[in-house]
Order: sequence, then C-alpha cells, then structure tokens
Amino acid sequence: MKNQKGITLVALVVTIVVLLILAAVSINIAFNGGLFDQAKSATQKTANGIDFEANTLPELTNNFMDNVLQGI
Repeated sequence: MKNQKGITLVALVVTIVVLLILAAVSINIAFNGGLFDQAKSATQKTANGIDFEANTLPELTNNFMDNVLQGI
C-alpha cells in the first residue's frame, strides 16, 4: 500500500462546518449586539471632539499667550 499524504474529506468537511459556525456567530454578534451602532456613535463623538478642539484650542492658546506676554 502506498503512503498517501493529504487531508481526508471528513477533515475538510469538519473544518468548513467549524468556519461556518464561527462566521454565523460573528455576524449575529455584529448585527444584534449593536456593534455597528456603537461604531456610529464613536464616530460621531470623535467628530464632535474634533470640532470642539478646532473651535476652542486656538482661543485658549491666544489667551494663554496674551497672559504670558503680559506677565500674568
């Protein structure tokens, strides 16, 4: 008898079934777990923070430099 190398059909089917189960669980968590809603919320919070910094930091920097130059 020859020494055959490779995987069996059973091993291949088991691997595919396990991957399908993992994919199903991941998709379920992503959609029903609110993952996309949390990502949208985080994106909005980041945009708000960027806007706040863009509007506030120049004013704070100018006030700080004015105080430094005046010796306060």
